[in-house]
Amino acid sequence: MIEDYETVLKAAGDPTRVRILKLLEGGELCVCQLIDALKLGQSTVSGHLKVLRAAGLITTRREGRWAYYSLPARRQGNPYAAPVLALLLGWLEDDPRVRADRRRLAALKTDGAGDSCA
Repeated sequence: MIEDYETVLKAAGDPTRVRILKLLEGGELCVCQLIDALKLGQSTVSGHLKVLRAAGLITTRREGRWAYYSLPARRQGNPYAAPVLALLLGWLEDDPRVRADRRRLAALKTDGAGDSCA
């Protein structure tokens, strides 16, 4: 349906949501790790995650009171999500914001601060 197509393209068309997807290429992350890496507020990040989840571009796993996000392991729901993610994998590797986000995330994980949301 054209609505599914529109949902995915709108979700993937926002720069902040693309930054989230680029971070999730490295594997599953807790919302607090995304907040710290992106230097954005909790409500802002949560709002973007909601849009990405509704479009089928990310999946959520709950563990206790924490939510963990990842790219979908297999095709599910929206038929346009997987092709858009496949395109995005090779894009924006040299973007300064994407690289800065990844550096911040790597530093958080190195310092141990990004290992859990506790």
